[in-house]
Amino acid sequence: MLDLLSDILTKLSVRGTLYFRTSLTTPWGIEVPKFENVARFHFAHRGNCLIEVEGCEKVVALEQGDLLIIPHGSSHKLYCAPETRHAVLPLDTVIERSGYTGTGVLVYGGDEDDRDTQLICGHFSFDPQAKHVLLERLPPFIHLRNYGETAGRWMEATLRIIGDEAGGHRLGGDLIALKMSEVILAQAIRTFVESDESSRWGLNGFSDRYLARALDAFHKDPSASWTVETMARCAGMSRTSFAVQFHKKMAMSPMHYVSAWRMEIAKRCLADPSSSISDAAECAGYASDSAFTRVFKKETGLSPTSFRKQFASSAAS
Repeated sequence: MLDLLSDILTKLSVRGTLYFRTSLTTPWGIEVPKFENVARFHFAHRGNCLIEVEGCEKVVALEQGDLLIIPHGSSHKLYCAPETRHAVLPLDTVIERSGYTGTGVLVYGGDEDDRDTQLICGHFSFDPQAKHVLLERLPPFIHLRNYGETAGRWMEATLRIIGDEAGGHRLGGDLIALKMSEVILAQAIRTFVESDESSRWGLNGFSDRYLARALDAFHKDPSASWTVETMARCAGMSRTSFAVQFHKKMAMSPMHYVSAWRMEIAKRCLADPSSSISDAAECAGYASDSAFTRVFKKETGLSPTSFRKQFASSAAS
């Protein structure tokens, strides 16, 4: 059985995609466009740079060893120093001028500095139909300083391997880097959720040892007959205390969370042409098709039949 975070990310169909490894020399600047249903990341393998995320006043100083996650795929600018901000060009232009072909290292910039900035850049994609508060409530960016050391020796070693393999010439190097990069998002989210800052975003319930027990039990058996009482029992709390603490730390009621996640499970079932609406209802823990349809429409704005048609149309296009 998967643990809480693993179950959420697996159901949301998270997949990592490694863009490239860069070698950037002063002056340089890159503007990355907005993209839907992705979380972007930049890891400073060597050197440093500045990053501006659209809609944020703060400019992030990314130092060697730092990791920046941009959870909602926002447009952002990367450049080497404040005085070279004018050198920022669209990503497509940079790729064209650098002659980058999609393999190896993207080399770009001037010749003013012998020490280059090496970034490992990529994104994590999500199922466009999938939603979860854990991802929806993440801040515009997550800056994890000296990430390898903070996350532990195994993560530091993982990032070193990714840096060595990405864009290299050894057999299977790109695939190794890609697969290893998929652990980064889970580790980054776990680090953020366990930090004090998560309380500002209504996410510290996931790291509360009592609430997490109930959430973990629910995710292991979401179709069971869950009530506030049964969840409170799993948490080792009274019904009232559990309900109050859950709402305080998650900014939603326990049963709202239960219904929302069950609908995500139902979506996955409805996406399978061989599954019926009754199958989706059963997977989501509903004995009645009518009750399931009512809750599904309330949560998604579509009937199960309309959702299935929309999904099929989107998949076909």
